[in-house]
Amino acid sequence: MEFSPAELRRWPDVEGPDLPASDAADRLILDESAEARRAADDGSVVVIGDGYGGLTLGAAADGGRGIRVHQDALTGEQALAANAERFGLGDAYASHPLAAELIAGADVVLLRLPRSLDALRDLAGLVAAHAASDVVVFAGGRIKHMTPAMNDVLREDFERVDVTHARQKSRVLIARGPYDGRDPVPRRESHDGLVVCAFGGAFAGTSIDIGTRLLLEHLPELDRPAGTVIDLACGTGVVATSIALRHPELNVIACDQSAIAVASARATADANGVGERVEVVRDDMLRSRGDGSASFIALNPPFHVGAAVHEGVAPRMFADTARVLQSGGELWTVWNSALEYRPALERIVGPTRQIARNAKFTVTASTRR
Repeated sequence: MEFSPAELRRWPDVEGPDLPASDAADRLILDESAEARRAADDGSVVVIGDGYGGLTLGAAADGGRGIRVHQDALTGEQALAANAERFGLGDAYASHPLAAELIAGADVVLLRLPRSLDALRDLAGLVAAHAASDVVVFAGGRIKHMTPAMNDVLREDFERVDVTHARQKSRVLIARGPYDGRDPVPRRESHDGLVVCAFGGAFAGTSIDIGTRLLLEHLPELDRPAGTVIDLACGTGVVATSIALRHPELNVIACDQSAIAVASARATADANGVGERVEVVRDDMLRSRGDGSASFIALNPPFHVGAAVHEGVAPRMFADTARVLQSGGELWTVWNSALEYRPALERIVGPTRQIARNAKFTVTASTRR
């Protein structure tokens, strides 16, 4: 099957007519980088932040091989693999963690610009530290998500940053001349004795968002539960670490599909001395957990898919918690009150009671039937 960006799918991520798997920014990055990629050796092209395969498979369709790829979202990795199989391009790339091995000796880097400047700073520093001295970075995105500050961040690690003409509401920044560079390290901030660590791009960074604060204020006592205790969509690991600190006898699972979140949660648990009792895993919801294996799950569900607000994410998470909870187990959820999740929780998980509510958020406890 011949590669076509229009035929890409987002599966297993949420799909819909307003959620394309590839966009004009992918096409512009590929067009601007075409000459550099043709001149690059196999194995010297790196793709960072590809959504669902538009960049990686576009480069592969142009003849690229040995492409090294990092995607923050696990569902993005899974979608890329599924799309690559459909187009017969599975042998053209390999996925890597965000580390020196991803970047080492790279001649060309294709980058979807993250919305977080701290995330861009981490990526730019990593590339500058480990790529070839003549590396060229093609960093693109939708204009509505770009700011002039991104140019300044790239200039912290590159001697020259050029800006392309806009096309279809997209633009590319081209960076050359790396200098200095550094491996990312988490930022740290203390909140009433709890140290929160965050790599660039982690939700809420080193702060504690107001929904999580409300959930923390009302978490129940957990007296040696019979099943696993889980912090789902753990972000920086604040809830998992707090539970472990309050209950020295408990082990806690913290999981998130974001590689940045997982790295941040590990750092948070370690910084608070509970790293040995908080197991942090990268997972698509709770796919790796067995049916009826958990007695307690805490959840602050996301309501964005990328940059788009989408209410289809949380119900899928509720369904997975219902599968994993044992009978009588509880799901404690904090959610923006305007989203009115309670009927869905009642239907999918079981009887649901309100625990707390403030001007913006609601905390509920749902008991598995």
